[in-house]
This record gives sequence, structure tokens and C-alpha cells, in this order.
Amino acid sequence: MSLTHQNRLVVPVLSTVGGSGRSTTAGLLACALSAVGSSVVLDTGPRLSSPWPAWSAEPGTGLLSLPPDRPLTRGQVHAAASRFPAPNGGAWQVLTDHQEWNHPPLPLPEDPAAWYQLAAIGGWQAVIADTVHPVAHDVLTARCAGSTGLTARWCQLPFSVPVLCAANTGSGVQALQTAVKAASAEGLPLHRVIVALTATGEGRAPASVRAAAAMLEPRVRAVVQVPHDPRIRAHGMRDASRLKPRSLEAGRQLAHAVVDSAWAAWGDPLPAAAVPRARTAASPNVDHTARNTSKKVPA
Repeated sequence: MSLTHQNRLVVPVLSTVGGSGRSTTAGLLACALSAVGSSVVLDTGPRLSSPWPAWSAEPGTGLLSLPPDRPLTRGQVHAAASRFPAPNGGAWQVLTDHQEWNHPPLPLPEDPAAWYQLAAIGGWQAVIADTVHPVAHDVLTARCAGSTGLTARWCQLPFSVPVLCAANTGSGVQALQTAVKAASAEGLPLHRVIVALTATGEGRAPASVRAAAAMLEPRVRAVVQVPHDPRIRAHGMRDASRLKPRSLEAGRQLAHAVVDSAWAAWGDPLPAAAVPRARTAASPNVDHTARNTSKKVPA
């Protein structure tokens, strides 16, 4: 499993409801993928509802330092990112908002293409997006409005492998099944989706959860169990080297499943990633288009 400097794998981490272990899953993925390529987590959530600012032991200058009305360099984007150590001696990064709690909210872009453009400027090979919208609600709302929802737009990005998180509880898998039905009705690429079932406590998952997982496996690319880790509950992803081995192994399983899904969809090795369009000083920083030097990416 490896990524070249020309690759850019996009992994939107989605959830059905709150408490699905979305941020933990995003962190485990970024940590594992850092072993095969440079990786970053895009924190798309509002500052005061996001765990990432508190988890950052080595904060960067933050998203506030990236002006939306001027061109950016790769150095500026990397300086804005927080650094998280990985157990293999490497590191992964997170782009989040580090302002104090009483500062005005930072207006973050909603469009996935804007985040993709930022990651492309940074040149990361694995881009993990910690999203905040509830999947089933988003899909249904878009369906009723006759528009393209956030979930679909994340899935449409070049080389996108979605990861759908749910708690391994009765209510968690029920919400997951509803989200899968909604995604299937809208024709979203379930054949590329990885499901992460996150444990809320020690012990074996309930029988209803195991049955639901078995029923889901033929409909998605893979189902991965993410175990409960008290260290993450207490300290988050601040220092991955201190996590339980089974948590790190779950991250590796998720990473393998994501890369395997990408290879199945687009081939091994992956085609070269899109190149951001050159910009002028008068251009806005977020451009919703990019010039692709590779072959067309299939749906």
C-alpha cells in the first residue's frame, strides 16, 4: 500500500448522527495513512463544536492565517496546519481554527470543492475531511429540493472514498441503515463506501449490531470495527503513540480498506491528481474548478 507524490486520495468521513466517532475515525485514518503518504485532516466544523483545537499539541497558525482573497503558497498552508505525531516516528497534520473561544466565528466554506482546492495547494497525498452534516438528512433534503447535497458533492470529488461512521448500538445501526437506504436511492457510490462501526464501550457488540453489519457487507466496500479506547475518550488523538494497539490496528484496517476501494475504482497505481488552476492576486482563494492532467475520473 503506497501513494506517490502525484496522488491525492480524498476520504470524507461522514456520520449519521452525533456521537458516531467521526473525529476519532478521521484521526485514526490520518495516522495510518501517514505511513504511506503525507496526510491531513480538514476540520470543517465550527471551532466551538470541534475537538481538534483542543487535541492539537503542536498547533499551527490556523485557518484564520489563510486569507480567502489572496493567493496562497504551499508553505503558508503547511504553516497553518497543526502537527500530530504518529507511532512510526512520522506525523500527520490537521487544518483547524485555533482562535480563542471569544473571537468571532470564522466563516468556513461549505462547498467540498473549496476544501479540495486548499488541500491541493498543500500538496497532501491523503486528505481526510472531518465533516459535520448528518448524511441521511442531507441526502433527503437535496432529494426534495432537486439539488446536489453535501454528501453527493464530497463523493464527486476526484478519487473520493467515503467513510460512513455509526455507533455500534441498536440506534446507531438503525440510523446507519436509514442513511444507506437514502444513499442507495440517490445513486451514491456505495460500492466505494467504507463503514466504520465505533464501539461505545468494552465488550462484544450486541447481536443486533452484528446482524446489521453482516447485512451491510454485501452493499458496501467494507465494514470495519473500531474498538473502544479510554485513551481517546480522555485525551483524543493528541498522541497516537499512546493509543491501544487494537485502535491503531483498526486505523490500519480502515486505511487498507480505503486504498483497496480506490484501487478497485480507478486502478493501481492511482492516476495523477488534479492540479490547482493558477491564480492571480485578484482571484479569490477558493476556486471550485481544477485542471486535471490525468484521465477522466469515473463515477
